[in-house]
Amino acid sequence: MQEKDFSIRAGRIHKLEQLQKQGVNAYPHLFKPSLSSAELQQEFEHLGKGQTDPAFVKVVGRIRAIRHSGMFMDLEDKTGKIQIFTDLTRRGPASELLEFLDIGDIIGVEGTIKRTMRGELSVVAQKTVMLSKSLQPLPEKRHGLTDKEACYRQRYLDILVNPGSKETLLKRSRTIQAIREVLSQEEFVEVETPILHPIKGGANARPFMTHYHALNMPFYLRIASELYLKRLIVGGMDRVFEIGKTFRNEGIDTSHLPEFTMLDLYQAYADYHDMMSLSQKLLRETALATNKTLAFAWRDKEIDLSAPFKKLSIVEAASEAVDIDFMAVPTDQEAIQAAKAKGVQLKGDESWGKVIETVFDQRIEQKLIQPTFVMDLPRDISPLAKEHRSNPRLAERFMLYVGGMELGEAYSELTNPLDQRKRFEEQAARAFDPEAQQMDEDFVTALEHGMPPTGGMGIGVDRLAMLLTNSSSIRDVITFPALRAKHKASTVLQASQKQR
Repeated sequence: MQEKDFSIRAGRIHKLEQLQKQGVNAYPHLFKPSLSSAELQQEFEHLGKGQTDPAFVKVVGRIRAIRHSGMFMDLEDKTGKIQIFTDLTRRGPASELLEFLDIGDIIGVEGTIKRTMRGELSVVAQKTVMLSKSLQPLPEKRHGLTDKEACYRQRYLDILVNPGSKETLLKRSRTIQAIREVLSQEEFVEVETPILHPIKGGANARPFMTHYHALNMPFYLRIASELYLKRLIVGGMDRVFEIGKTFRNEGIDTSHLPEFTMLDLYQAYADYHDMMSLSQKLLRETALATNKTLAFAWRDKEIDLSAPFKKLSIVEAASEAVDIDFMAVPTDQEAIQAAKAKGVQLKGDESWGKVIETVFDQRIEQKLIQPTFVMDLPRDISPLAKEHRSNPRLAERFMLYVGGMELGEAYSELTNPLDQRKRFEEQAARAFDPEAQQMDEDFVTALEHGMPPTGGMGIGVDRLAMLLTNSSSIRDVITFPALRAKHKASTVLQASQKQR
């Protein structure tokens, strides 16, 4: 905090103390408005310039401007701006508080209505009530809050002074509401599953670990809700979904954060073709709910969701990108050597399928701007998907790409418990891979009780919100994104936390 801010804060604290000496509670329990700014404008739109209305109203808001020694103030509530007029020639409940007010204070005003000669609808104050004395100044109005890191760290200020940031978060809310409405129409049931898992499973990812003291066991923050949701399918809940936090202890960039929100859903008696149809409906309905159109800007491009989504074989696309027929390459090492010879960056321990996925990541995905189903991924990187009906090296799995980024993926879910056990064992054999899944005996036991043919899908809610709000970073659509600590914790604080 700059030195001048200390001075401003001291001045505001002095005003607060003066109010307290006069017996004024600057943080009262309640003050209910009778009308919002928008309702005020609508109800009194008939008033002409210079006309008044004796109707008594109560409004609330944060002071955003003070003019002419407090004669005019602009209050801002969630629906817009309200102008307050105070007659400075009269001492009373309306004017006696003025000397203690600052921009940023939240106040309540009781009064009548007038439209000024300039056409501004105003509340003529008869009583002004302090609702919350602001001790910190708002960012300077002309330049606002422009530093991105400051916006993320102090999101409350970002929302207060940058209307676009607030609108982005409101659009995200509309997107999630639309998802729920579509799935309700499709007769899905919303459920909740554990966030703390005894097994790392449901996806290939590096987990966050913790210790469950009451059980004296290591646990993982979930990397996917998949295995629990599929247990519900076994239990006879034929259509289930969950929107919730997921955690993967991996890198951070403009489209990745270790903590993110996922939509996961499962539908019995369906396959990955049904998931394609459902994903198209979800994207279109959320776009309409958020932007009221199926065509919208994305960076320097335009996304159009109205046409049928393109379908692309990942093996064929990867083969074409590096001029290698991967279906003719029989072993992992041969695939690695062939791809490296074409300039693909590899560690050298990848499986056949992982080589193909890496080629796709490095050469193809950024080019997929219009909605595209990247289909039929290699079986060896799809431990939870059914083997492809026409090729045992592949799985019935697709990834949905829009705007050059993956929005989600779906499977024809693996329902054969013996095959599932074998896939888990193959993953467990790759102990050197920190992303490999572990054997989940309870899930295999659930499958042994019988799971119907099922289609499953996961969609990244944050990335979908990025797309629909044309946001350049995933942090823009997350209310409070995690950031590196600004200052190291004091040794006293660290010691205290260690003792706990």
